[in-house]
Amino acid sequence: MQMAWFKRRKKKLDDTSLKYGVGLVTYTNPTGQIAEQFKTVRTNIQFSSVGRDLKSILFTSSEPSEGKSTVSNNMAVTWADQGTKVILVDADLRRPTVHKSFSVSNRAGLTNYLSGNLQLTDIIQPTIIDNLDVISSGPIPPNPAELLGSERIKTLIKELEGQYDLIVFDAPPVNTVTDSQLLAAQVDGTILVVPQGIADKNGVRRAKQLLETVHANILGAIMNRVTAQKSEGYYGGSYYGGNYGGYYGTEGK
Repeated sequence: MQMAWFKRRKKKLDDTSLKYGVGLVTYTNPTGQIAEQFKTVRTNIQFSSVGRDLKSILFTSSEPSEGKSTVSNNMAVTWADQGTKVILVDADLRRPTVHKSFSVSNRAGLTNYLSGNLQLTDIIQPTIIDNLDVISSGPIPPNPAELLGSERIKTLIKELEGQYDLIVFDAPPVNTVTDSQLLAAQVDGTILVVPQGIADKNGVRRAKQLLETVHANILGAIMNRVTAQKSEGYYGGSYYGGNYGGYYGTEGK
């Protein structure tokens, strides 16, 4: 797999999404160019899973602040717009953002369910978007990996599969904590979000290896923050995705 477009770049951790949530461009500008790119990604994922029952998808990245929440949240909206009954689960129990993005409460959420304190019906929240519900992270726990690796997470997925067409997990970065590995072993497919010009080549390779260690079904990678200038040469000058959209490549490419 060619990865010549990656550059090592030191950067300060971006806390904007923690304060304000992520931009739901697929909702605010559903006919715009970026929203169209998310629709293209949706189509590519659907074609990549032909013949397989894809009921749960996990979005992650190699490192923090690489856009996995922006992509996962907007993809959830895109699937819901298609008529798919979707539930978005904020499984980033250390840096949650879903409640901010969709303006819902985070008093009770995934951590309460995994701790056995609440039932599923107590933590599902509707959004202003048709066909889309969310489960926020809930209070930040002292033991995220222990909760996400418990048998309770299997029960959660099974219950949600009975109520929804698709479960979308917004998960933590792979290289910083083990949370995503634990979840990836339980879901039907995993997608890496890779920001062009920011992601470190070795970091992405390591993330892929860590996911393969738990036998995760890696569907591919979404390249975000792509501009025509950055893509010159590798894509022959074609434009792929603007600031948010992405190039989707199946595993092995």
